[in-house]
Amino acid sequence: MGWLHTAKFLTTAPQLHFLPALDVPEIAFVGRSNAGKSTCINTLTQQKQLAFASKKPGRTQHINLFSLGKQGVMDAVLTDLPGYGYAAVPKQDKIRWQQVMANYLVSRKNLMGIVLMCDPRHGMTELDEVLLEVIRPRVEEGLKFLIVLTKADKLTRTEAAKVLSITKLQAGGGEVKLFSATKRQGIEDVAQLLWQWAHPKAPSTEAAPPPADP
Repeated sequence: MGWLHTAKFLTTAPQLHFLPALDVPEIAFVGRSNAGKSTCINTLTQQKQLAFASKKPGRTQHINLFSLGKQGVMDAVLTDLPGYGYAAVPKQDKIRWQQVMANYLVSRKNLMGIVLMCDPRHGMTELDEVLLEVIRPRVEEGLKFLIVLTKADKLTRTEAAKVLSITKLQAGGGEVKLFSATKRQGIEDVAQLLWQWAHPKAPSTEAAPPPADP
């Protein structure tokens, strides 16, 4: 948990070519506007204003990067991608954002994990399904993938269990977690998973002990 609390604003970019080339693992947060993405990032990092949570969804039009690392040494990056699908946003802007996001998800070399925010009361939308198709080839190559069902406090226990099982079927090999900033649900689970993604255990290189003498 403490690792995520080290998050600091790194840079913002309106287009891919403005992003710095990095060699540390990058984890991207994506999701439909108003799915609770900014709230989730702020809750995980314990910083109320790190990710911009607008009262008017769809306002965030830039890719925002946040550095992570203890003792001031950056060992990973969180990326906050623009929310998609909000009706009040002009169609031309929607198309542009979707192209930028698709290009990022397909071509960003150090991207090693994606966290998709989904409001469980509405389930996976058509745009969410499109995003899954875009990243499927990279997931098959080893890209980590997690669906976070935000605002889980709005569901009854029965509803939560049902939407969890349905989303696991839709996830296509990705993981699914229930999450509530209000009830502090799922925070440690998600934080632990992101830590594991960014710090994979190296395969053991220790030599096997010699056989004992008979």
